[in-house]
Amino acid sequence: MTIAITGATGQLGRLAIASLQSRGITPIGLARDPAKAADLHIETRAFDYTAHSQHAAALVGVTTLVLISSNDFNDRAGQHRAVIASAKAAGVSRIVYTSLLHADTSPMLLAADHKATEAAILASGLTYTFLRNGWYTENHTGSLAGAIAAGALIGSAGEGRFSAAARADYADAIAVTSASDAQDNAVYELAGDTAYSLADFAAEVSRQTGKAIPYTDLPPETYAGILQSFGLPAGFAHVLADSDVRAAAGALFNDSRTLSRLIGRPTTPMATTVAAALA
Repeated sequence: MTIAITGATGQLGRLAIASLQSRGITPIGLARDPAKAADLHIETRAFDYTAHSQHAAALVGVTTLVLISSNDFNDRAGQHRAVIASAKAAGVSRIVYTSLLHADTSPMLLAADHKATEAAILASGLTYTFLRNGWYTENHTGSLAGAIAAGALIGSAGEGRFSAAARADYADAIAVTSASDAQDNAVYELAGDTAYSLADFAAEVSRQTGKAIPYTDLPPETYAGILQSFGLPAGFAHVLADSDVRAAAGALFNDSRTLSRLIGRPTTPMATTVAAALA
C-alpha cells in the first residue's frame, strides 16, 4: 500500500503525516510547493489542485489517496472533481476524503462542496472512506488574541453547541483509516466527545487568562461585517456567519463518539486546546 496525502504542508496534512509516521508508515506528500515540506523528511511531489498537468506524475504508484479538501473556495468542488478523475486515471484504488459533519444533509453553506465531492467519488467507482469532520476547536482558538485584546468573544451561534475536536484528533482518524482497508466504503461522522457553546468557550478562556472575556452574540449580518473589517473576504465572512447560525440549530452537534472510538482514545478536551493556544 502506498499512501499519498494532498495538502501535505498544511496544518492538517502535517499532523496526518506525523500520525502515520508514528505508526511506522511513510506516506508520500503532495504539495503545491514541495520545498516547504523539506522538514517532513518524506518524498514530496508537486501537486496543485488546479494544475491538472501535475497530477499524473504525482500519483504514480499511489494506491490510497488522502484527499484533504482544498482551502481555495474558488470552485472547490471542481478542483476536487479534477483530482478524483486524475486519481482514477492513475490507477489509485481508494480515496480517503476529509468531508464535513452530516455533509449529505447539512444546511451549512460549507456543506455544498463536500456533498458534491462525495457524489463525484461515488460516481468514480473508486473505493472510498468519507471522514465527515466536525468543527475544529482551533477554529475558535485561532481568534483568541483578538478576542482577548477586545475583551469579548463574538459570534452568531446563540446557545448552539459545537462537538468540536482538536485538529490532531482528526489527523489521527486520517492515519487510522488510510493505513487499513477495514474502513473501505465507510462513512464516519466525526466529532468531539464533549460539546460546548461559545459562552462555555468564553468562560474557559476567562478562567485560563484570569480576565473577563464574555461571549457577545450578534446578528449574522453584523458578525459578517465585523469579520470583513478584519480583512476577511466578504464571501468567506458570510460562510463563517452562516456556520454559526447553523450551529445554533444543531448542525455541528454530534454525540456519537465515533471519532474517539476510531482513534482509540478520548478526543482532546476544549480546555487543553485553549491552553495550547494561550501558551
